[in-house]
Amino acid sequence: MKIIGLDVGSKTIGVAVSDALGWTAQGLTTIKWDERDIHSADESLREIIDMHEVEKAVIGLPKNMNNTIGERGKASEDYAKHVEKIHNIPVVLWDERLTTMAAERVLLEADVSRKKRKKVIDKMAAVMILQGYLDQVQ
Repeated sequence: MKIIGLDVGSKTIGVAVSDALGWTAQGLTTIKWDERDIHSADESLREIIDMHEVEKAVIGLPKNMNNTIGERGKASEDYAKHVEKIHNIPVVLWDERLTTMAAERVLLEADVSRKKRKKVIDKMAAVMILQGYLDQVQ
């Protein structure tokens, strides 16, 4: 069963997908979208879900360090409900605290330029979210 991992921001959605056995996460793409129009990524996401025969989604839940849910967390919860309804697949919310910072650190250590980091940071965060989930359920 393939699983899609999503790092949902206000302007972009980082996308990763698992292998068929659910062991590893690979970064796919970054979808540009407008958070004010919750449907703006539906078509792009549908194509990815169909192409990769995805059966479940893991969406990063950005909690505050004190474990509370803030504005970004609520936006992720809303988007998770939307994905479940529109794409008819179960969605798991996954604590994503520090994943974007960890992705940034990995890219810095790999000496990736600022311009290139900006292009792949969301996709890399999606990989970390999905891989964290996959490691936990194995």
